[in-house]
Amino acid sequence: MICGLFFLRNMIQVLLILIINDPRSIFKSYHYRNMHFKQRTIVKPASCSGVGVHSGEKVNLTIKPAPVNHGIKFVRTDLPDSPSISAHFNSVVDTSLATVIGHDGYIVSTVEHLMASFAGFSIDNALVELDAYEVPVMDGSAGPFAQLIKGAGIKEQSAPRIFFVVKEPIELKQDGKFVGVYPSTTYRITYAIEYDHPLIRRQSYALEVTEQIFVNEISRARTYGFLHELEYMKRYGLARGGSLDNAVVIDKHDIVNKDGLRYPDEFVRHKIIDCIGDFSLLGLPIIGHVVLDKSGHAFNHAFLKKFFDQKESWETRTIQDKSDLPHYSSKSLAI
Repeated sequence: MICGLFFLRNMIQVLLILIINDPRSIFKSYHYRNMHFKQRTIVKPASCSGVGVHSGEKVNLTIKPAPVNHGIKFVRTDLPDSPSISAHFNSVVDTSLATVIGHDGYIVSTVEHLMASFAGFSIDNALVELDAYEVPVMDGSAGPFAQLIKGAGIKEQSAPRIFFVVKEPIELKQDGKFVGVYPSTTYRITYAIEYDHPLIRRQSYALEVTEQIFVNEISRARTYGFLHELEYMKRYGLARGGSLDNAVVIDKHDIVNKDGLRYPDEFVRHKIIDCIGDFSLLGLPIIGHVVLDKSGHAFNHAFLKKFFDQKESWETRTIQDKSDLPHYSSKSLAI
């Protein structure tokens, strides 16, 4: 009887630890049903218009279906011969203000929110046409792109998806910034940010990247900036399209936007959008637990380079169904 009670107490303690550290872990079978093992594209073309947050230029954008193994490609219809650029980390040419991809001197800027939406909906193949060099900022979040993709419809394709499956930890640490990826049975992200500002301080958020969680918990979180930085950038011809309609602006003590925040922790949720978008430039979906602390586009990109250099720590493979998922042990850091 005593042994039985001792065993029961230990089991309850283990369950509580699982719930505290990963509240969705007891519902993993639900998330497995939301994993997609075949490649996907959209059903029909979908278009939107807006302005580039940095260029201030009006841009028309159309997403079109693409065949299997096509990947995500951007086409500049405003240029002679309509050059295309593959959405891959090897194509990244700048990360100072946004993620910019380029090829042969042509660029497409600020791809991260649209790329996050593709990843959030498990879209592997799409052709993105635009008539300017910057993706429209829309409302500063991934929400409008998520609705665009949802409205276009999604179809499963005949070929299997190929995954990066993390087998061993990969970590990058520098100047107080940290990115690591660890073995997991799903794609998970844990993110922490820290600012010396009373409205932010330290925020953290953890999730599994599924379509439902992306749409409901993450997609509507907007980009943000501090008022003095915005004024400085505009003075030097930057952030020409930035406004209260497409960014959360923070002064010394308050949110400048009249309607305030969409979530109490909107700042860290938006950083997860950026992370999903940046990591989608690996070119294949990832099965692993990504942990970030005070990272940004430039440090994310540096980590992707290290990820590819450390080839012994991952493998590429197809997965037939949930019974085929990896079962590597994980020793991720808590942040």
